[in-house]
Amino acid sequence: MTIGTKLGPLRVEFSRLGLCRVEFRRDDLPVATGRLAQQLRAYASGQPVHFACRLDLSSGTPFQQKVWRALQSIPRGETRSYGWVARQIGQSRAVRAVGAACGANPIPIVIPCHRVIASDGSLGGFGGGLTLKRRLLKLEGVTL
Repeated sequence: MTIGTKLGPLRVEFSRLGLCRVEFRRDDLPVATGRLAQQLRAYASGQPVHFACRLDLSSGTPFQQKVWRALQSIPRGETRSYGWVARQIGQSRAVRAVGAACGANPIPIVIPCHRVIASDGSLGGFGGGLTLKRRLLKLEGVTL
């Protein structure tokens, strides 16, 4: 289903286990209603949101799942480095692998991979593009 937000249309997918994908779309017409739709619209409007839905992370490897869980501990309005995430999961030398796991995140926004930046303060990467990453961080009050 597709949810219209101030960030543009977001396509969401669910499995029997829970939310399994959020994609930034340009070509879908928004049709979704419900709690997740309300939460995503609130987030896109700049409101703090605690996403209350089950997540299906089964598309990821065990390593990716560890990274995605660690990302959920980064508070709104704050950033952490790829190295910080690597240390959180007990694999301090896996900085590049953490970056790859962030890039493979199937549930952006809900799993806030946009809050991870390079240790030198540069943005690093983002599946939705760096312009959108800047926009999400600004929306959360992060000064770059």
